[in-house]
Amino acid sequence: MSEREAQAAQVKRAASHERAERASSAQIPATSSSQLAVLLLTALTGFSGLVYEVTWERVLATLLGSHSEATAAVLGLFLGGLALGYALFGSFTHMLVARARARGRPARVLLAYGCVEASIGVWALAFPALFRAAQTASLAVPSGAAAGFAFDVALSACLVLPPALLMGGTIPMLTQALSRGLADATRLHALVYASNTLGAFAGALAAGYWLLPTLGLVGALRAMAIVNLAAGAALAAVGWRGESALAESEDPAAPVRGLAVFAAVALLSGFAMMTLQTVLIRLGALAFGASQFTFSLVVSVFVPSIALGSFAVAALRRIPEWLLVANLWTLVALLALLYFGLGDATYWAHRLRTLFAPHDEAAFALFQLATFASVLAVIALPVAASGATLPLIFHRLRREQGDLGHAAGLLYGWNTTGSLLGALLGGYALLHWLDLHAIYRLALAALATAAALAMLRVLGARARSAAGASLAAAWVLFALLPAWSGERLAAGLFRERSPTAATRLSPDAFFAARRGISLLFYEDDPSASIAAKQWPLPGGGVERSIVTNGKPDGGVVWDQVTMALAGLVPALLAREPRRAFVVGYGTGMSAGALGSLASIESVEVAEISPAILRAAPLFDFANGGASRNPKLQIVRGDAYRMLSRSEERFDVIVSVPSNPWVSGIEMLYSVEFLRAARDHLSAGGVHAQWF
Repeated sequence: MSEREAQAAQVKRAASHERAERASSAQIPATSSSQLAVLLLTALTGFSGLVYEVTWERVLATLLGSHSEATAAVLGLFLGGLALGYALFGSFTHMLVARARARGRPARVLLAYGCVEASIGVWALAFPALFRAAQTASLAVPSGAAAGFAFDVALSACLVLPPALLMGGTIPMLTQALSRGLADATRLHALVYASNTLGAFAGALAAGYWLLPTLGLVGALRAMAIVNLAAGAALAAVGWRGESALAESEDPAAPVRGLAVFAAVALLSGFAMMTLQTVLIRLGALAFGASQFTFSLVVSVFVPSIALGSFAVAALRRIPEWLLVANLWTLVALLALLYFGLGDATYWAHRLRTLFAPHDEAAFALFQLATFASVLAVIALPVAASGATLPLIFHRLRREQGDLGHAAGLLYGWNTTGSLLGALLGGYALLHWLDLHAIYRLALAALATAAALAMLRVLGARARSAAGASLAAAWVLFALLPAWSGERLAAGLFRERSPTAATRLSPDAFFAARRGISLLFYEDDPSASIAAKQWPLPGGGVERSIVTNGKPDGGVVWDQVTMALAGLVPALLAREPRRAFVVGYGTGMSAGALGSLASIESVEVAEISPAILRAAPLFDFANGGASRNPKLQIVRGDAYRMLSRSEERFDVIVSVPSNPWVSGIEMLYSVEFLRAARDHLSAGGVHAQWF
């Protein structure tokens, strides 16, 4: 068949499907009881999937560390496995359907999917034992080896990729299994996506606020394994009783024509939304504090909003062809408007916090609820629009191609690949050169490009000029947006729980009243947002502090005694203090105090943030020029990982980390870290730990 004939056949097939859809749009069958049961089970699998993701990230932090490269690697492995799973299970579903049609038998897709979910449960039960084996293998490779981290990433891939790949079967397999025809395919697909996402929302809340604090990591894995095994058995039982007839397709083997443009739209939207979620999590840390609650808060707002958008598509009886284009441009416009308010996020969070007094547990719980409601009100509409995007693209694909599971697998595979790029580029790599506001604008540009491509694909040649002009105007606008103020972002207002005279004023007036504070340095790096600030003291003189995500982590006046003695006291108590290991550089006073001792020959400093190292010279006046001291060997990396894999023994180990509530710090208060410190002390060595 020639290309012209193939295009003619595609047009004919699309027109036929359009006529059938119009004829049946008012007669879409109601959701059956078995379909409702499957959708409920789909929500349960979404619940367990999100708990797995959070749990695996925590567990693998003990293998890879808590630095930004490790976080990006874990998220990349999970998303990469999902993307591969979508594509593979889309093809697998196509194969099941084709064989069933050839033999005149039911495809039993639901039965196969039940086995997939049960397999995830089996893997979760085996995960603790598999992880212990990976730890044993990892410790055989010293941290000094060039391939050490890569080897640990490979071990993590062996642990995470198989279950993540299996999770990729949900959308393509259930879309095929539940749809009874092209007329209800979009509705059922949107319901599958929404139900799974809504379950993930519940999982995000449960993991952060209840499951992990109550059951621990291993207990949470076992509980979710039971959920997956039970869901798999129930799905298999429904599938064994028989499935509805296969959705019609005039040519089930036909390739998905025009997929390239829709794949690009899905990829760009996935990249943009994952990047924006990362930026919002970072802004949440600056506004509310960098605790695990903040991560759970942003994710638990994002996820139900996505489900809301998908539910909205499922509720539509007719979907006009222009709706996808309108939805994408609306999403771009809403997120562009949101940009102007996010620069003052710390101020609005402060105003909200001061409404809840006294500062007890009940008030904190109410504050958390109010925070959730406030963030939901701000970002629900644009995120819901993003949640409608994939079902709307699927609506076009299923009408043009008809192979439901295969189309869904390819579509979500490309979208998740975009999310993977967003996690690795927008959430990590680009932060070596760009600040958060620039990353946000880059995501807006990607979304505008997706909207213009959809405009060309859906509306055709008649929209070429409009698409080009709209895209060019959007790019120029995003380039001209004002940068966010580092002074406002690093204000640390979440620590000020009582209102001041300026609290009820406008953001500009509020920050104008704080002009006594000077911002000497500000940078968003892959690990955190780092600032160096200086302000006058009441009795004269000035205080200079290093600030991480809005929280002061050391001042040259108020913390001088604590920081200096943290290094000096263990050195005085050690038998022969020659080699020292210091967790974190901060203001450099602990490392500087050790480096000033004549008996100390070398001080190895583990610092996770590159921005702190770039700000280090600002504190040389107070730490004896620590950043220039040849005794200090400052290495960027995770302290626990460096210490546990070091072949050296130290006479002095000093750990004065940030507060335990800060996300990512918990390993420095763990039994595993204390054990690693003990194992790397020389005879007569001393470990000083701040609690």
